[in-house]
Amino acid sequence: MLVLALDTATPAVTAALAEVTDGGLKGLGERRTVDPRAHGELLAPQIGRVLADAGVRPAELGAIVAGTGPGPFTGLRVGLATAASMGQALGIPAYGICSLDAIGRAAGPGRVLVATDARRREVYFATYLDGVRVTEPDVAKPADVRVDADRAVGEGAVKYSEVFGVPIDDRVLYPSGEALIALAADDIRAKAAAAPLTPLYLRRPDAVAATERKPVLP
Repeated sequence: MLVLALDTATPAVTAALAEVTDGGLKGLGERRTVDPRAHGELLAPQIGRVLADAGVRPAELGAIVAGTGPGPFTGLRVGLATAASMGQALGIPAYGICSLDAIGRAAGPGRVLVATDARRREVYFATYLDGVRVTEPDVAKPADVRVDADRAVGEGAVKYSEVFGVPIDDRVLYPSGEALIALAADDIRAKAAAAPLTPLYLRRPDAVAATERKPVLP
């Protein structure tokens, strides 16, 4: 089955394609552009390019996997809305996977802190053991993060490397589309029913509706 993965939970806009079979998973291509202000403009072209690179038409897709964050409100909802609308239009399931989990899986063995940039001088973070999450995703200032790991990965770890006090592995900065698909592979093979793509915001959006009307001055 051909599976498309999308992630916009970080400054990286990622689209990836892989083939999931009973015997494993074969990556067919991945496109990534890092631009924190252009998720909406970049995602559709990324999808088009990764499909064109592999000679695949959207109608040939069997499932979609989307990174559910945690991430900033505006960027994250671009990927989730796109995945949901494509799944509905194509009549295929869309599965959500925590974006931190994709970084944790790609980080490899050992006890690893995954930290991404949450802006406001904060990070989204979780701890992984041999690629499996052992703490719940959270958001905090780097100095308030309890580091129980041998090393740290992710853009947030690099940005605040002097705070965490453990070796920083800068080879894994953003969620891998292929890792997202690998994490959803069992559900894809089982043709499990897709659950709603619920975003992990972990905090309120920057923009909020006014609570009361302002008086109009004469």
